[in-house]
Amino acid sequence: MFIAMNRFQVKKGSEQAFETVWNTRESYLGDTPGFIEFHLVKGPEAEDHTLYATHTVWADRPAFEAWTRSESFRRAHSRAGNETGGSLYLGHPKFEGFEVLITERGKTTAA
Repeated sequence: MFIAMNRFQVKKGSEQAFETVWNTRESYLGDTPGFIEFHLVKGPEAEDHTLYATHTVWADRPAFEAWTRSESFRRAHSRAGNETGGSLYLGHPKFEGFEVLITERGKTTAA
């Protein structure tokens, strides 16, 4: 299993616009071979930004890499969705990829 994450430092006051971009996007992930799940998570607030991250789970690294070379990936990323005109971010998103070594699940699952 492989986890791909992008961390975003969203400028203070731009949080709602950022969330709207993600809520209204066409992701094309659901039909992608090897894709398991996606999460958009909101983290701590700093003086000048709020931390967000996207977190996708893939069957393996080759499945993720195939997605990044696909036409669906280009379509999903061609429309950044920021209709405000200005940048919502402090700097560029930071990508982090992880090979899963251990997975542990609870006896019951929570939503």
